[in-house]
Amino acid sequence: MILLSLFAQLAMFSVGAETVLHRGNGAEPETLDIHKSSGVPEANIQRDLFEGLVTEAADGALIPGAAKNWEQDESGKRWTFHLRENGRWSDGGKVTAQDFVNAFQRAVDPQTASEYAFILWPIKNAKKINKGEIKDLSELGVSAIDDLTLQIDLENPTPFLTGLLSHHMAYPIPGDVIKKYGNKWTRPGHMVSNGAYQLAEWTPQSHLKLTNNPYFRDKDAINIDTVVYHPTEDKSAELKRFRAGELDITDDVPSDQIKWVEQHLKDAFHNSPYIGTYYLAMNLEKPPFKDNVKLRKALSFAIDRKILTEKVTRGGELPGLGWVPPGMDGYQSQTIPELSLPKKEREAIARKLYEEAGYSRSKPLQVELLYNTSDNHKKIAIALTAMWKQVLGVKVNLRNEEWKVYINSRSQRQFQLIRAGWIGDYNDASNFLDLFRSDVGTMNPSAWQNANYDKLMQQAGRETDPKKRTEMMQQAEQILLDDMPLIPVYYYTTQHLVNPRIKGWKDNVMDIHPSRFLNVSAP
Repeated sequence: MILLSLFAQLAMFSVGAETVLHRGNGAEPETLDIHKSSGVPEANIQRDLFEGLVTEAADGALIPGAAKNWEQDESGKRWTFHLRENGRWSDGGKVTAQDFVNAFQRAVDPQTASEYAFILWPIKNAKKINKGEIKDLSELGVSAIDDLTLQIDLENPTPFLTGLLSHHMAYPIPGDVIKKYGNKWTRPGHMVSNGAYQLAEWTPQSHLKLTNNPYFRDKDAINIDTVVYHPTEDKSAELKRFRAGELDITDDVPSDQIKWVEQHLKDAFHNSPYIGTYYLAMNLEKPPFKDNVKLRKALSFAIDRKILTEKVTRGGELPGLGWVPPGMDGYQSQTIPELSLPKKEREAIARKLYEEAGYSRSKPLQVELLYNTSDNHKKIAIALTAMWKQVLGVKVNLRNEEWKVYINSRSQRQFQLIRAGWIGDYNDASNFLDLFRSDVGTMNPSAWQNANYDKLMQQAGRETDPKKRTEMMQQAEQILLDDMPLIPVYYYTTQHLVNPRIKGWKDNVMDIHPSRFLNVSAP
């Protein structure tokens, strides 16, 4: 057993003046292309490599990034951003407003095929360009007034724009580099970035190494010289690597080891609320879930979320009673009433709906559940399978896939039932609710369509009165929950192990921890 007093075998070490930080990062990155990635592991790395107009502080708060300041006009539809004079790419080139124009145009260009393009739809003509209704990319409401002044015109006032602009979809791109290397622009030796770090190495399934960007505008304030990200899907192995001093920060903690960690590594353990929902999506393009809301509800009501969070996940997660997690600014999350009923009553409703849907113990539902490779996901899938079998007699086949394969299966909807999670990109309920609009493409995991839902979300996007806007979004969430194209399981918390010598780590609901704000104290 290695206790905190024996943290002498540290992954972080100094070689001369160099300080190296080793971070566990979950899955092997799908891609580092800012317009083609969709997962948290990629976003963690991209946040070190790039900087948007707006960025995040150590505590997740929004602060000026590549832009030193900005203002909006009286209509709330035109924003002007003033870039920093000392903004530089890692090759020494100047970061200009045109770099952002190029990036935003590439993001919504249908040829880029970005699943995340919808996040920029508040910008004037973004959706029409993304849908192919406008062919000229220059019609996008983003323009360079001069090298250091960027103007963004919106379809409607968008109070959460600064949060949106901190997302990787709104980072600038090195246009000349992409033009030269095409899809290979993210490889080591090719990639040019404007953040605190630059890409030095990438050995798949081994590690990804970042080194200081010598031209970063705030390079003198950076304390960590080199950051090494390690794929760590096996959470038990990740814990062992942390205890052995091979990792300074873990991506997660094995759920069955949390009690031990709380007792023996309490000074390193960080467990905090997280704006995110763990859920199951059902493919509504084909049977058995297409046009069968009773079956969808039966599976949802048969889950004992209290047992799942207390006995399986064991990280302080809250049972998921709706879609939008609690804690979103100015929003009261909606819930599914049946999920708050006593267990026996809820399970009786589940059995009744199951039979009305055409199934029984003598004629059980046989379904496949897909999840991405992870010990914790596997434990949850096994628990769900047991609950469904016990309450309804459902027969479940489990299928796990590595992250990249899983992402492809999800986007192609090659599943019946899939484990998924959605983490807030910015603190506004629309970031969750927009996911189930019928026009967002493959990011809508269930292919669910509801005209009333779409109408309410469109109206909310145009509404300037905060109270009316919230009411519209709450009505939309209730429609979503009533039709149940998804099964909410729990609201996330995050668990990390952080070497006690690391300073600057601040727990926050966005679980954002840029390496540039971290430091290490002397042994």
